Parts: sequence; C-alpha cells; structure tokens
Amino acid sequence: MLRPRPARWFEILTARDDATLVLEALARTGAIELDARPGAGLPADPEAVLPLLTQFAELETRYAAYWPPASACRPSPFPDAPAHALQQALQTVQAWTQDAEPHIRALQRAEAETAELQLWARVLDARAGSPLPAHEMAAAGPLVQVRLFVLPPGADAATALAATAGDQHTLSSVLVIDQAPHLLVAGAPAALQAVAQRVSTLKGSSHELPGWLREPAPDPAAHVPQRLRVLALLMAQERSALQALEGRHALPRALGDVHRLQWLLDNVHALEAGALLCWVTGWCSDPGGQTLTRALQASGARALLRHAAPPEGLHAPLLLSNPPWARPFELFSRALGMPASTEADPSVLLAVAVPLMFGYMFGDVGQGLVLAAGAWWLRRRFAVARLLMVGGLSATAFGFVFGSCFGLHGLPFMPPALWLHPLDAPLAVLLAPLVGGAVLLTLGLGLDALAAFWRGEAVRWLRTDFWLIVTYLGLLAAFVDPAGVWVAAFGALAWCLGHALQERRVTAAFSALGEGLEKTLQILINTLSFARVGAFALAHAGLSSALVALMDAADSGVAKALVLVLGNVVVIVLEAMVVSIQTTRLVLFEFFTRFMQGSGRVFRPLPAPPYATL
Repeated sequence: MLRPRPARWFEILTARDDATLVLEALARTGAIELDARPGAGLPADPEAVLPLLTQFAELETRYAAYWPPASACRPSPFPDAPAHALQQALQTVQAWTQDAEPHIRALQRAEAETAELQLWARVLDARAGSPLPAHEMAAAGPLVQVRLFVLPPGADAATALAATAGDQHTLSSVLVIDQAPHLLVAGAPAALQAVAQRVSTLKGSSHELPGWLREPAPDPAAHVPQRLRVLALLMAQERSALQALEGRHALPRALGDVHRLQWLLDNVHALEAGALLCWVTGWCSDPGGQTLTRALQASGARALLRHAAPPEGLHAPLLLSNPPWARPFELFSRALGMPASTEADPSVLLAVAVPLMFGYMFGDVGQGLVLAAGAWWLRRRFAVARLLMVGGLSATAFGFVFGSCFGLHGLPFMPPALWLHPLDAPLAVLLAPLVGGAVLLTLGLGLDALAAFWRGEAVRWLRTDFWLIVTYLGLLAAFVDPAGVWVAAFGALAWCLGHALQERRVTAAFSALGEGLEKTLQILINTLSFARVGAFALAHAGLSSALVALMDAADSGVAKALVLVLGNVVVIVLEAMVVSIQTTRLVLFEFFTRFMQGSGRVFRPLPAPPYATL
C-alpha cells in the first residue's frame, strides 16, 4: 500500500491481420501501456500512408462539418493493410463528396440566408421608433445607400463612425443588441466604404440592405417568419439527402477505417511483426491479467496472451495501490511526480493529515456543510472536489470543537465548544498544529527510513540518518524537559561519527557536521511552518467575529440576515481558496521534502479509439 508496484509485462502473439482488433480491444480496457521490445519497427509504412492522410485532411477541412461524428463511425470488422484500407476509404469519401456537393451548397445558402434574416429581424425590432427610416432612405435614389455594420461586443461605435464625422449627408443609428453595437448607416457609397474599412479593422461585419426590405410595402413581421419556415424545411430536406448519401456510400465505415489508422499512427509507435504474426507487448495495470483475457476473448481475434519477465533495458511504469478512500489524495503525490519504486507513497497518511489541517483552519459547522455539499455536487466534474468534500466534513467536525456555526456561537441547537473558542486561547490554538506538524515530519523521516530499507541501505541509514531523527526529537523534547538538549547533542555526535564510520575516513565527520546543522535547521523551520495552520484558524475566527459585529450593527432583521448570508458566502469562497493553498504548500514543501523525489515512471494507458467498435 505504501510502496508503488510495478506494472506487469505482457506479450500477445496474434495473427497480423488481427493485430488491429487486438489493439482496439486492449485500449478499451484502459489497462495497458504499449512498449515494444528492442528492435521493433513502425506498424505501418509512413511513405505509403502519409500522402493519403494528407489528401484526407484536405477533404476533412472542407466536409467534416457534414460527416457523422467519429463516435458513430464503425470501421470494417477485418481491417486490410493500412495503405490499401486508406486508399479504399479515400475513394469512398471522394465519391460521396461528388454527390453531396450540390446538397451542401444548397444547405450553406439556406443557412446563410437564415442567419441574415434573423439578424435583420432583430435590427428591425430594436429600431422601432428610430429616426432613421430605412425604407424611405433605401428608395431615395442611386446616390444614397443603406448598410448595416455589426461590431464585436464591447467595441466602440464612435470609432467606426469617425470616418463620417462632419458629413452632413450621412445619417446613422446605433443599436445595441446582445451587447454588440449595430450601426445602421445611410449615405453616399464612398462614405459607407470608409465606415466598412474601419469596421473591418475592428473585426466587425458589413451587411447590405436585403431585397425584401426594398420592396414598396414590405411587411417584415409576416415575411421573416414565413421565409424562415421555408428555409427550415429546405435545410431539413438537404440534411435528409446527405444522411441518405451516407448510407448509400457506406461513409461511416470509410471514416471509421481512416480514424482507426490515424489512431494507430498516433498511439502505436512500434510493433514487432512478421509476414503472418505480430507481437503486441507492453505493461498491464491489472495484476491478475483477467481484464486482458476477457478483452481478447470478446474481440474474437486469434491471439495468445502470456505474462513473462520484461526484456532487459526496459523499466516498468509504476502504479499506486491505495484503498478507495485514499485514492483522491494521490493528487498530491502526482503533483510532485510519481514516487519511485524505492519511495513511499504517502496517500494513506495524507488522507488523515490533509483533512485535519484543512478542518482546523476552516472550523465551522455550517460553512463546512455548505462546502461539502457544493463539492459533492461537483465531484464528477472536478477531481479536486472530492478533496474539498472531505475537507468540508472535517471543517464541520472542527466546528463542533470550536463551537462555531456560520460564525455564530451559543446557538440553541449547537452544543458548547468541545475544546475552546480560538480567540479565547490563541496560544493553545497555535501550539496544537506545531505538535501535529512535528508528528507529521517525524513520519516523513520514517518513510525515508522505509525507502532506505527498500534500497538495501538499512545499515547506512542506521549509522547516519537515524541520528538526525534522534537530534530532532531531542530538540523538540527540550521544550518540555531540558534534558532533551543532551539527547540532541548525543544524536548530533552520533550523526558525525556514523558518517565517518560509513565512509571510513575521519574527515567525513567534519563535513557531516555542516550537513547535519543545515538539515536540523531546515526541519525546525519546517516545523515552525505548521504554525500557519493555527494562524489561519485564528484568522477564520477573526473574520467570523467581524461578521457577527457587522450583523449586530444592522438595524433590521432583514439587514441582519443579509449581512449573515453574504458574509458567510465571502468567508466560504475566500477561506476555501486560502486554506487549500496553505494545506497544499505544507504537504508539498514541508512534508514531501523529507522523503520523496518523484522520479518514478508514470503509467500512461493506451487511449481508447474515438470511433465505435464492435
């Protein structure tokens, strides 16, 4: 549980024609990382495949919006050779494009007209009562034109109209629709062209007056909905025609074959293959191998699976083995890097220490429950929400310890503080985290001892680093009993002598003296850093006290309730961020530095194919 375990090496011998089916089935498990044996080559000939993929990329740029999604494209059940399969798929796609092009153009024209109709309908609704009569000005004669300019949200309309400043023969109306300035401008063509240039620099668009607005007596209220219904019917017909062409040309299968080949080239960088057989090798996160066995059986591929010792020169990726309740706290270890095979994974310890630190700094029953409820609602979207949920529950528990609920004390449904109110005994509140920090750092030194044992360096550790723990504990004990100073001095002397004995030279004791002094000061400073846990507990209590004072100063019950609600919202948001940052800092920079380097290899599973499979 504390020691990362290496992934298990697997080898699969399969028919070359079934290699793709095997890779797809294995990728769906999420339990393998491919790693070819030395001497393996590329799975496909890039010189034959890449030019065809370039042709497909050009078609994809033009037509991808009218293709079915990759998740709906099921490739051929028995894939051909890469170059042949891609050539066949390209021919299918090109045949589809020839038949689909007229329908796509008709659909694009209908979509463009729909967007233009909706734009002018919004403008006409917004300009009701405007002094710029678009109908009359459009019919004023060939020397006067009307044009609509749409600017991005937040753009300055005056900048676009600066080109017409001082022109008495130009009229403009500025409308703000969905926070975007819309400029309806009437004037000479040269003036409108100057405005169009400025609008272009502002990344805006220009729209001519539509023909249906130029008619003698248009009725936009009736014309626009009627035309939109016609266009909607037309677009539905064109989409139906495109869908029929998909089935006629077997487009989903052709696209699935291309997506499969792209997936292989992106994720399978080497395979050992002969004329008839192929080796698929790598690492598996399933210790028993049942997951791979079931996946191969379900795929129908001709394949044999075996687990053997990995080839020389290959280093296994590492996996963390923690119970489900500790897995969310693996986030801290992965932030620094994967622990090496001879380093301890502290996730189980952090599952206890992190909630204690978080809850101590954020001790409040009501605020903790609100934070836990919000984190529970977001737990599927954000991995860190699970940590906040546990932290919120811990804050609730410490709320009973401190007797606080939404910053209030002495509520009828709340028992008295199980320990004390932070502001009543600030020294005790500061001292408790120091003791807890000393315990946590001592455990970190113990994890370093465990790592030394795994590396086969137990004797070296007993001669040297063990005495650093004795020195540290002796200095801590000296705050209670002066005799602890003598224990620390003995530990420092043994540290120096142990280095001299380990390296078999007397001068090593003098260099060890400087090193020991540095490490002792460092761990003492790390211990003092845990005082920030008590400091933030006091700060939280101070914020709550200020909130209560503001609430008491309010005149009415409504104002008191408003201050209480808004104040608690501010405290929850602010304290959640600050306390999370401080907890993370203490873990990464104070605790992890005692034992962890994070030099292990991370297990990276083969991504699942983006297309549908059988």
